[in-house]
Amino acid sequence: MSLPGNAFLAMWHDIEPDAWTEYMEWHTREHMPERLSIPGFLVGKRLINHTVERYRYGTIYTGRDVEVFRSPAYLERLNNPTEWSGRVQPFFRNFLRVACDRIASAGHGDGGAMATIRLDLVDGADEKFATGANVLCASLLNVTGAAAVSLGKARNEVSDIKTRETEMRPGMSEEGFDVVVLVEGSGAPELEASLSEMLRVIAKSDLGLDRPRSIVYNLAYQLTANDMAEAAK
Repeated sequence: MSLPGNAFLAMWHDIEPDAWTEYMEWHTREHMPERLSIPGFLVGKRLINHTVERYRYGTIYTGRDVEVFRSPAYLERLNNPTEWSGRVQPFFRNFLRVACDRIASAGHGDGGAMATIRLDLVDGADEKFATGANVLCASLLNVTGAAAVSLGKARNEVSDIKTRETEMRPGMSEEGFDVVVLVEGSGAPELEASLSEMLRVIAKSDLGLDRPRSIVYNLAYQLTANDMAEAAK
């Protein structure tokens, strides 16, 4: 599987255009290294799509388990942001951040692009979804261009905790989701070409998944906890 650990923190957002360069520098040089130094964080992936009007940026952090995303060590960083974080956070727009249990996965390796598909789960479908999640991942892996698939179930009680960083961003009210599918592949054009087939596979699974909202991103940067451990030697 390409996403290690049993959970991931998924984020979608935009940045004020005048702050794009500073955001990228901050995210690469400070923010991701800081996060990947927190115990339990495993891999960070920054995603970008220059063509969409909403959710130009995405970030995925994988964790040992979902409790990492409300651990004392993580909350300490969220409640004590750096000076650079304090300058960048007000430039965020349309910020959606959801912790997820990774409930199924298939495939291997790290792709150069990722499709994110946010979905609602219809009432009463939880058991059916849990039972069929592995089969759905295997079916999506067979779609042309797919290299690895991860399926996450939202844990809003983990990610809804208010912190100092929350207060620094402008007030936002983004539409959440119940389930997210992450499909990694060799490139954005290949995943874009296969996106309609992915959506057909999801619909045919009959797992109660509804209202897909999809974006295909390029992988802009990746960092791991092992990278940070090596750098600290």
